[in-house]
Amino acid sequence: MLKGIGASQGWGIGKAVIIKDAGLDYSKVVFTNAQDQKKRLGDAVSAYKAETQSLAESLKSSAGEKEAEILQGHIVMLSDPFMISQMEENIEGGFVAEKAVDTVCSMFIDVFSSADDELTRQRASDVKDIRDSLLKKLLGRESTDISSVPPNTVLIAEDFTPSMTGKIKKENVAAIITETGGVTSHSAILARAMGIPAVLSVSGATKAVLPGQTVIADGFKGKIIVNPSPEELNDFAKKQRDFLAEKESLKRYFARKTITRAGVQKYVYGNIGKPEDVQNVLQNGGEGIGLFRTEFLFMDRVSLPSEEEQFEAYSTVAKAMNGKEVIIRTLDVGGDKDIPYLNIEKEENPFLGHRAIRYCLDNPEMFKKQLKAIMRAAVYGNIKIMLPLVTCIDEVRAAKEIISQCEAELSEKGTAYKSCELGVMIETPAAALISDLLAREASFFSIGTNDLTGYIMAADRGNAKVEGLYDTFREPVLRAIEMTIKNAKAAGITVGMCGEAAADLRLVPKLVEWGLDEFSVSPGSILQTRKAICEL
Repeated sequence: MLKGIGASQGWGIGKAVIIKDAGLDYSKVVFTNAQDQKKRLGDAVSAYKAETQSLAESLKSSAGEKEAEILQGHIVMLSDPFMISQMEENIEGGFVAEKAVDTVCSMFIDVFSSADDELTRQRASDVKDIRDSLLKKLLGRESTDISSVPPNTVLIAEDFTPSMTGKIKKENVAAIITETGGVTSHSAILARAMGIPAVLSVSGATKAVLPGQTVIADGFKGKIIVNPSPEELNDFAKKQRDFLAEKESLKRYFARKTITRAGVQKYVYGNIGKPEDVQNVLQNGGEGIGLFRTEFLFMDRVSLPSEEEQFEAYSTVAKAMNGKEVIIRTLDVGGDKDIPYLNIEKEENPFLGHRAIRYCLDNPEMFKKQLKAIMRAAVYGNIKIMLPLVTCIDEVRAAKEIISQCEAELSEKGTAYKSCELGVMIETPAAALISDLLAREASFFSIGTNDLTGYIMAADRGNAKVEGLYDTFREPVLRAIEMTIKNAKAAGITVGMCGEAAADLRLVPKLVEWGLDEFSVSPGSILQTRKAICEL
């Protein structure tokens, strides 16, 4: 049995196809002259862009518009004049086109790979994809034709790049296995969007499994069984059938209210990162937006979004939700979310450093732009504001003071706005311990179990060596959650949960029993969470 990270749920059973592209050695390519090499480079870039655009269109229909943006982002990256001019400068210096591409892309890969935050490190994988694709074009090498694999294929590769994933015919692929990547990597995002079970970070998978061997991939537990016994095949085939039948049965919960058998009403919301994600929530029957992660509006750009840009984003979501609750989390920067132009000082431990509400309070002008945009957008819907990483009452009071200043400034200008309820994310042990006091200051709570679990258990969720410790079912975490909910109920404020655990079917009964009001989950988990609550 091989072990990795379960990155896309489900069980895949099929024959292994190992993806190994031909080498990209260009040492025998001879430099002719700069003009020829620049033309070769230009032709390769044009061919790559055209092919990638075609793949993006294909991915749009198989996975969704949001997922197709990953590939379109590659086109944008390669359209950067700086990147191309650097390659051409290297050619002027006597490099063949292949070496120019390799040199410049490797420089970007090194920069992104050394970043502290995971999202920036993921861009290194994007640049590797661009580099390898361009080298194949220049060398005339053909990629493995993933689109032609037979039904019930388990694809195994060192990594699955977005360009590779774009060629997949999902009806033929039973599972994806890689030697690298994690739950937030592009290969995982795309696998989940296409409903393909995936197990990532399986060390040595391409060597441990032989082509044609029967493989079971457990996308829940991250396990790989090679050459399973007849009993194992029957067992997992039944699990697979049950899982698919369950997905089909969930459709009847789409328009249903979230009410337990005892008649207690709860609400299942969706988490989003961009305005366009709201359609995914609505298409899955979401009753509101429990977490709008606004940091994604600040990423992939070179300067702060203006108040107007933010207003457009927030008001778009408010209008789309048509009066349903929209909880907007203020900028949660720092930790694993580095935004270069903010010039956040490098810290030994950024997760315990100058991040989230701490950074916003120390940068009030930037904070005010966001708050004003939110309050202006609230005119068009039911918007609430939520503060991340709160650890003390002073932070909530300081935020209230800045909000009051924003209201005064908007009133003075005659700008339409609406006051918003102010809530607190309970995602630190400190916030949980003083949740009774915070409940006097806040209008609502939302428990962020991702960080709360990590901070309480002192375990990094991305570190496989402490994977067993990073578990919301650990007693200290459960106690903190129960205490927070009970303190919220005692104060008469609503309490929700927006971490991954809100969709954990083992935890849902306890959360209902303790009195949790709102469950905010990824759009794809809305219906199964609603079903679990309705059946209690």
